[in-house]
Amino acid sequence: MIKQTIEKSSKLVLIASLLTAGVYGLPATAATIPFFEKMVADGSLPPMVERLPKLPYKIDFQAEGKTKGKYGGSLRMLMGKNKDIGQITVYEYAQLIGYDAKLKLRADILESVEVERGRIFTLKIREGHKWSDGHPFTTEDFRYYWEDMIGHEELGRAGTPIDLVVDGEGPKFEIIDDLTVRFSWNKPNPAFLPALARPSPLYIFRPAHYMKQFHEKYQDPDKLQAMVEERKLKNWRSLHTKSQRQRRPENPDLPTLQPWRNTVKSPAQRYVFERNPYFHRVDENGNQLPYIDKLVVDIVSKNVIPAKTGTGESDLQARYLRFDNFTFLKEGEDNQNYDVRLWSTGKGSQIALFPNMNTQNPNWSGLMRDVRFRRALSLGINREEINDAIYFGLASPSANTVLPQSPLFKEEYKNAWVAFDPEQANSLLDEVGLGARDEDGIRLLPDGSRAEITIESAGDSTEETDVLELIADHWKKIGIKIFVRASQRELFRRRARSGESQMSVFPGFNNGMATSEMSPEQLAPTTTPQLQWPKWGQYHETNGKAGEPPQIPEVIGQIKRYKAWLAAENADQRTQIWQEMLKTYTDQVFTIGTVNNTKHPVVVSKKLKNVPEEGIYTWEPTAYFGIYRPDTFWFDK
Repeated sequence: MIKQTIEKSSKLVLIASLLTAGVYGLPATAATIPFFEKMVADGSLPPMVERLPKLPYKIDFQAEGKTKGKYGGSLRMLMGKNKDIGQITVYEYAQLIGYDAKLKLRADILESVEVERGRIFTLKIREGHKWSDGHPFTTEDFRYYWEDMIGHEELGRAGTPIDLVVDGEGPKFEIIDDLTVRFSWNKPNPAFLPALARPSPLYIFRPAHYMKQFHEKYQDPDKLQAMVEERKLKNWRSLHTKSQRQRRPENPDLPTLQPWRNTVKSPAQRYVFERNPYFHRVDENGNQLPYIDKLVVDIVSKNVIPAKTGTGESDLQARYLRFDNFTFLKEGEDNQNYDVRLWSTGKGSQIALFPNMNTQNPNWSGLMRDVRFRRALSLGINREEINDAIYFGLASPSANTVLPQSPLFKEEYKNAWVAFDPEQANSLLDEVGLGARDEDGIRLLPDGSRAEITIESAGDSTEETDVLELIADHWKKIGIKIFVRASQRELFRRRARSGESQMSVFPGFNNGMATSEMSPEQLAPTTTPQLQWPKWGQYHETNGKAGEPPQIPEVIGQIKRYKAWLAAENADQRTQIWQEMLKTYTDQVFTIGTVNNTKHPVVVSKKLKNVPEEGIYTWEPTAYFGIYRPDTFWFDK
C-alpha cells in the first residue's frame, strides 16, 4: 500500500511510500546481499529482515522510471579536495524529509510528518529504524540535539538556528513517545520543512548513544580530557564539534542513516564509503538498498579531473567538469566505455548582472535605482548571440527567474525585458538624462563624465569572461562602456557590501527549480550577500541594527510579500505570493539575466544503470544526483 501526500486547509500530512506486506514489510522474494553474507552467517550481523524498519521506504520504480538492479560493485568518483567528501552526503540525499523527482516533499527517514495550521509539526520515526552501527534511532536523538546541544550554555552559544526561529522565538519541543516528537510555534513556520529537505539540511538530531561520550554531562571528566589531549584539541567542545559533523563525514566512527558510510579518517587521498547495513529504503521487491557496495572517492587536483574522467577513471562524474570539456569528453566515449550526457543546470541565469542599488558612487546610485536604466541595459543585450556563440544554441534566453521545470514558471517572467531592442534601450537611456554623447558615442553622465561601468567579477570562469566580452560589444552600441575587474571572492563580496562596486557578475538564482514550499528570500533584500542590494539585505538580516532601509516602493513591497509568505498557512497562499514576487522581480529587472537551462556534462559508465538520461544538475532542490536516488544505481556486469 502506498500512501500519498494529503493536504487540507488546516492539515498537511507527508507520508513516505510504505511497504506493508509481512511482519517487516518484506516479501518472500527479497534477495540476500552478498556483501553481508559472511557477517550474517557468523552472527556478527542480523539477517536483512531484522535490519530494516518495520515499514521501510519502498521506492516506486515504475513511477521513477527505474529497473530492478543487482547487488555489488564499487563506484569510482574524483574530487578536488578533502572537504569535497561532503558532496557524497549531498549525493546520498537521505533526509528526514526530501524532494522526489517531481519536486514534491515526502517523508523519507521519517515515516510521516503531520503539519497543522503551518505551525505544529509532528514527526514520526519508523519503528525499528537503526543507525549504521545497529543502535535504534529514536526520539532520544532529537532530544539530545535540542537539550544537550542547542540548550547547552557552551555548545549552544551560536543560538537557535534561524530556521527554527519565528519572530524572534524558538519552537516548543515535545517528546510524544519513543517514536514521535513535535516542534510547534505560535505562528506559521513555512521555512521548517524546506530546511529539513535542503541538500545541506538542518540536522535536528544526532546519534545520542555515540555523542554522549564527548559531552561533559555524560562522560567522566578525566576520560573526556584524555580524549581531548589525544586528539590535540583545545577543549571538550572542540572534540564534540569535530566528532558530530554529519554533512562532512570526516569521522568514520560517527553512525549515519545514509546509504553508505565513510570508513577512512580525514585527510586522505582515497575515501571508501561502504554500504550501510541498516539503510531504510527498499526496491519494489523488498530488496534492501543500496545496490552498490562501495563508493570510492579519489582526491586529485581539480585541474586534472576532466582529463582523468576522459581516460575512464570515474564511473560517475559531473563535479569539476565544465561545458567546454564536452567535446574532449565526447571523443573518449567509445574507447573508455562511458556516455557523456548533457543535463540542464538549475540556475535562474547561468550568468547574471547585478546592478548595485546601494552603490556609494554618486554618479551611479540614482541610475541603478531607476527601473528605466535597468530595463535599458537588459534590452541592450543580444541573448541569442550569447546563446549561439557560447552555448551552441542549447540554452534559453531568459530573465533571471525560475525555469520551465518549476511549477511556478510563466513565460512572462522569462521574457520580461529580454528582447534585443537597441532602439527602445536608447530611448529609455535618453529619458533618464543620458542623451548627450562624446565623440566615441559613449553617453555622458550629468557631471560630464563618460557612462563607464566597472563590473566586478570573482574571476571564476572563462565562460563568464566570454559572455562579458559580448555584452561589452552590445552595450557599446547603446552608449555604455564597461570594464571588468576580477578579484578574489571575499574582496569581490566586500566591495559589493561596502558600496564600492557599481555592478557585479555572478550566477543567477541558486534555485531555478523553486516550488511554493521553498523560501522566496532571493526575491527580496533579506541577506547581506545579495549583490544587487547588500545594505538593504543587511538591514533586514540585522533587524535594522546595520545597513540601510530600502527606499524603492517596489523593493519594500517585496519585503512585505516575503513576510506574508512566512505567515502563510497553506500552499495556495504561498503560491500566490511567489507569483506576485516573481512578477515584480522580473518586471523591475532587479537583476539582469542572460540565458538559463544551460547544459552540464555528466559522465556515466556504460555499465552503470538507473542514472537518468536527462536530469537537472544543480544544488537545490535536486542535490545534484540526490533526488535521482544513487542508492538505486547499479552495475550491469
